[in-house]
Amino acid sequence: MHELAVCQGLMREVERVARAAGADRVVAVTVRIGPLSGVEPQLLESAFPLASAGTVAADSRLLIEHAPVRVRCQRCGGESQAASNRLVCGYCGHWRVQVLSGEELLLARVELLRECHA
Repeated sequence: MHELAVCQGLMREVERVARAAGADRVVAVTVRIGPLSGVEPQLLESAFPLASAGTVAADSRLLIEHAPVRVRCQRCGGESQAASNRLVCGYCGHWRVQVLSGEELLLARVELLRECHA
């Protein structure tokens, strides 16, 4: 399951962000996933507890935002949404399009908690 490796990479970045902010723990991690990213959101959710165990994000929540597939037509120049299995222009139906979004797997937000150490 490559989603576990993806989660482990995600945890390295989350820990870097938490360290840089001086946070004691991570409350939530939000990722934005496009349907063309090659990552299955349900498998990522399943792998998250294992990948975050023993890290600053051990008891955090994983929140997933779904990014739509958007394309720009090379014929008419129109930008539209497209189905991941039908990459055509939503205006003229032409098949020569540039994918603008939908391929991403992005760390969108990390919600941190810094406890008061008096």
